[in-house]
Amino acid sequence: MIRIKICGITNLADAKAATDAGANSLGFNFYEKSLRRVVTADAAQIRSKLPKEIETVGVFVNARPADINSLRAFVRFDAAQLHGDETPDIVSRVSSSLPVIKAFRVDANFSPATLDRYLNAFAFLLDGSRAGQYGGTGQTTDWDFARRAAASHRIILSGGLKVENVAEAIRIVRPYGVDVASGLETKPGKKDHARLKEFIDEVRPILQSPTTAPGRFGPYGGRYVPETLMVPLFELERAYEIAKSDASFQSQLQSLLKNFAGRPTPLQFAARFTAHLGGPRTYLKREDLLHTGAHKINNAIGQGLLALKMGKPRIVAETGAGQHGVASATIAAHLSLECVVYMGTEDMARQALNVARMRMLGAQVVAVDSGSRTLKDAINEAMRDWVTNVRTTHYLLGSVLGAHPYPTMVRDFQSIIGREAREQILAVEKRLPTHLFACVGGGSNAIGLFHAFLRDAEVKMVGIEAGGRGTELGEHAARLAAAQGYAGARPGVLQGTYTYVLQNSDGQIATTHSISAGLDYPAIGPEHAWLADQHRAQYSAVSDSAALDAARTLARTEGIIPALESAHAIAGLIERRAQFTRDDLVILNLSGRGDKDMDTYSRLL
Repeated sequence: MIRIKICGITNLADAKAATDAGANSLGFNFYEKSLRRVVTADAAQIRSKLPKEIETVGVFVNARPADINSLRAFVRFDAAQLHGDETPDIVSRVSSSLPVIKAFRVDANFSPATLDRYLNAFAFLLDGSRAGQYGGTGQTTDWDFARRAAASHRIILSGGLKVENVAEAIRIVRPYGVDVASGLETKPGKKDHARLKEFIDEVRPILQSPTTAPGRFGPYGGRYVPETLMVPLFELERAYEIAKSDASFQSQLQSLLKNFAGRPTPLQFAARFTAHLGGPRTYLKREDLLHTGAHKINNAIGQGLLALKMGKPRIVAETGAGQHGVASATIAAHLSLECVVYMGTEDMARQALNVARMRMLGAQVVAVDSGSRTLKDAINEAMRDWVTNVRTTHYLLGSVLGAHPYPTMVRDFQSIIGREAREQILAVEKRLPTHLFACVGGGSNAIGLFHAFLRDAEVKMVGIEAGGRGTELGEHAARLAAAQGYAGARPGVLQGTYTYVLQNSDGQIATTHSISAGLDYPAIGPEHAWLADQHRAQYSAVSDSAALDAARTLARTEGIIPALESAHAIAGLIERRAQFTRDDLVILNLSGRGDKDMDTYSRLL
């Protein structure tokens, strides 16, 4: 899902040709000396004729922030691209009202450290350099420099791109987006529609994939681990790739999902809950009815079979709410594997029932009393165990987190949720849903639902995070809800992957809070970070109290007590009910049941 931006748009015909061909972003150049300068009134008219999902960018050179804001009020562009000598302070001032793309002309003397000074820039556009010239030069940018910059920043590649080289450029650089103007023109400001379509057709195979390289979701993901773990990660990646086309493995997997876990799960119309909301028509994907009580068993079965395939007689796992620990202990018992589960002491206290279940199943539950004594710290200890015992041990990671191949592999094992839901909703409603809702901790249940609908642009996807007790850092676990005022998240590396991480100004990982142990984690799966950047999915947060109220509402309207994690998704839907009509159709993933949370419910409700 590379962003493709056609810049230098001056007329509606070119704008429509670009968007019809598949461009998802258009640039209006307001620099007075540019040969592609657009008249302000024309830009406003073009914007008004475009679909809302098309992003428009105003391009400026050394403009005053007040002038940018004034033009934005009239044209209503979505972001500002600053192509001049703007300082970090100017970028910060403009970014207070809209995202800023800071452009740089890259020559042999350009320092990568320059990018680090612009903390408030949403992305960086790298262009070729020509002395004394602002804006696009048509000169090819140094792709190797851009590739290195893309490892830690959102990079939009520009400069010298054309039909003949754009696919190669993307494969080498792996950018957040590409930007082209002069390479597709008959003359400045007039696009060659045939070349424009050729250009986008050349990129289309890459646009249709969320990754441009294995383990990457745009700039996110990757494999940031010590050398000791590189070999077992490569081994796991190879084993998983083989298993995907291994008929025997797939037969075992499908048999266990059906006869052991209890798939397919129902898609239940929540009639009384729908009436309570006053619409929309709401269906619940009942993952809570699976064996062990949550969606976690889907992934545990898949990875348990992989452990056998790799000849690893021992598994280690982490758990927060306990559901992944129970699922891991369950499949380990069924497959005769030794199982060790690491769990923070804070989580052990609030999820005592699941601790007892794991021990009943024969797993060793190791208490983790370091750090915040929650999920992050449990993952740390599980990884230390794995490093020590890599020859005999498989790490059964429970969410779409960690180093490649885990985010992709866990997503694939959970994607059965969305495949079933899609088939079921089409059978009963004869149409796709308008909205999907799911809670998001690491994000495995959410991506499991979302994945089957990613190419259906009309289906809106909403992930709900833990808003905890407030918006200050340390009071919540919301990584992608900055628009609501939740502080502290920015891209960084945690436990093997590059994604949005809650951290303080010194880059130290922040403590988090959620009433839900399963959402109490400072990072989010890298694919969710990418979907948020692409505006393909929306993410917001709800408070502890809203989640408690939502759990009670579902219990009293449908006779279903949800897990506290799922209750966050329910609360997110309830808070948005005024935005829906009776014609809207929602699927909400009920990822787990509330047995484990009864102590919390009985104390607080």
